Amino acid sequence: MLDSDNASFFVENFVPANAPLRIAVVTETWPPEVNGVALTLSRLIQELSQRQHTIQLIRPRQDRHETESHREGWSELLLKGMPIPRYPQLKLGFPSKKSLIKAWSLQRPDLVHIATEGPLGWSALQAARVLRLPITSDFRTNFQSYSKHYGVGWLQKPIVAYLRKFHNRTLCTMVPTQAMHDQLKVLGFQNLQVVARGVDTQLFNPEKRSASLRKQWQVDDKTLVILSVGRLAAEKNLDLTVKTYQALKQNNRSVKLVFCGDGPYRAKLQADCPDAIFMGMATQAQLAVAYASADLFIFPSLTETFGNVTLEALASGTPVLAFDCAAAKEVIEDELNGWLVPGEDAQRYVLRALAVTQKTSTLQEARLNASTSIRQWEWSSIATKVENQFRQAMTDALTAR
Repeated sequence: MLDSDNASFFVENFVPANAPLRIAVVTETWPPEVNGVALTLSRLIQELSQRQHTIQLIRPRQDRHETESHREGWSELLLKGMPIPRYPQLKLGFPSKKSLIKAWSLQRPDLVHIATEGPLGWSALQAARVLRLPITSDFRTNFQSYSKHYGVGWLQKPIVAYLRKFHNRTLCTMVPTQAMHDQLKVLGFQNLQVVARGVDTQLFNPEKRSASLRKQWQVDDKTLVILSVGRLAAEKNLDLTVKTYQALKQNNRSVKLVFCGDGPYRAKLQADCPDAIFMGMATQAQLAVAYASADLFIFPSLTETFGNVTLEALASGTPVLAFDCAAAKEVIEDELNGWLVPGEDAQRYVLRALAVTQKTSTLQEARLNASTSIRQWEWSSIATKVENQFRQAMTDALTAR
């Protein structure tokens, strides 16, 4: 028989199968901030809201004038934060354990989902454990890999230790790829589940290809447009993007390089590649047109946990050249919808780019396959998988009690 404490917990936490859930989502980044975590998390939350789940979003206030949003099925709790070093446009939430305990004591969620591992995420972890709430988490950013690109490689072991301690205190950590699952498991992470990121195929599709945009880029139908999308930062391996472009030019290819995004590496890239086009930051609608209007998506990054740009490019009908890691390893079928380069060999990457662009027909055939190859990564399918993980975590919590 259940004792009185466990009986009370069971009554408070039991939710019938398929019933709408009250989900507290904790994140230190959110639109209009532009990054993979903010954009994919907001799209996932939109899908969950459409399934009648009640969402409480907890995040740092992005500026002092921002007010909390409240409507049916949706509420916000905005807390204090500070700019992240080197990323001043992003906020790091302050420790807020007492505030969260108070908020969740007044209105108890069925489950707490923590998307980021900063001070606010740690506070949410501690508060949820005090209140005996089921907790799930996301592993969304390769902080341990980024460290070496910013001269603090010696921090890699402490970062991994902190992340392991953080995630192992949750009932489930969702990781985007099987490779990431295997890597983290070796490092001692537990309760890992593979749940990929999704892509909006209504927004990103081949029909967005624009002759007028290509005209703005001053290219014709015979010009090969290679596109790079994302933050212009050292960890994105963008020097290899420039090296690949220069190799194509030296081989007398009619080629144009377009960068879409901004960041601290922009000045160096402009100095190294003055004839490239720098679009700067773009809206999702502008980005969809850029993807579809390019001929090849160049993505040499080796630090991604996933890399949603790979899905977006393929959905837009643009084949991808990438290293055999992260999302690329999961979604690219070599020589069908793109090309995979094994290992981390920069020269091999450049040679593959020269080979696949030698014949126009090679790119055209891959383009025909690209958009149809990623149907299983549509957001509705991904949201169902996340929803199942939430319900399983709640069941595990009840069983543990």
